[in-house]
Amino acid sequence: LNHLRTLSIVWLILLTGIANAQLDSANYLARRYDQNTYLTTHNAMSNVADGWLFPNQTHSITKQLTDGARALMLDLHDIDGDVYLVHSKPFLGKRLLTDGLTEIGRFLEETPNAVVTIIFESYVSANAVKQCFDKAKLTKFLHSQQVQEPWPTLNQLISTGKRLVLFTDRGGGRWNGFHDVWSFCTETHFSVKSVDDFSFELNRGKPANQLFILNHFLTNPVASKTLARQANLPDLLKQRMKSCQQHTKHIPTFVVVDFFEIGATATTVQQYNASK
Repeated sequence: LNHLRTLSIVWLILLTGIANAQLDSANYLARRYDQNTYLTTHNAMSNVADGWLFPNQTHSITKQLTDGARALMLDLHDIDGDVYLVHSKPFLGKRLLTDGLTEIGRFLEETPNAVVTIIFESYVSANAVKQCFDKAKLTKFLHSQQVQEPWPTLNQLISTGKRLVLFTDRGGGRWNGFHDVWSFCTETHFSVKSVDDFSFELNRGKPANQLFILNHFLTNPVASKTLARQANLPDLLKQRMKSCQQHTKHIPTFVVVDFFEIGATATTVQQYNASK
């Protein structure tokens, strides 16, 4: 009898946990795009799984997304007339943008309730990027947003199939869905060597912009797992997210981290969303 009672209690706890998770998910999807916080992987293409040197992430883009990242920061460079994902120098690692977009498109096809954001640091033309999106058959997923218009809810993005939001620091506005990042976002400084130097001082973007990029990674002199173990501590990240609105009048829209699996940053961001 005691054994059955114990099993019943365990089952009730599991059901309660499942119900709470579903409730959080429903609230998350019912909110406008600008009302949620998204785990964002810094230099997502630069990862150990794909063989990059001095990487910022451990896992592939697909695993980053599968494990809870909902925004990807990617750098674009021209190499012999083709658009590549490159961080700083090609010898550190490179990948055709079309291949990376195809991987993202596969995740979107397989995960129908996922809304994903891409933020480009771009050194190529808007037209060259458009050609890659068309070739990867990813253009159909792109949402188009006017600066002064209210953002749709995630449920609305899902229902229309426009589940990919795209920002760029070069050529934004040249084609539908190719948004200028600094017309929509503002950010904290990204060149930080120690957790003691984390602040809410604004860097690029107007303070009145709707979306907020909270850079939360260390570079000294390059990214490392040792530095990520300091930055990604759950209590530190949780407190910084909570303090963001107080200091900036913004909730953190994009929380940008290196080696996201260290410190279980996806869980910390999920808990923050659930607490809203």
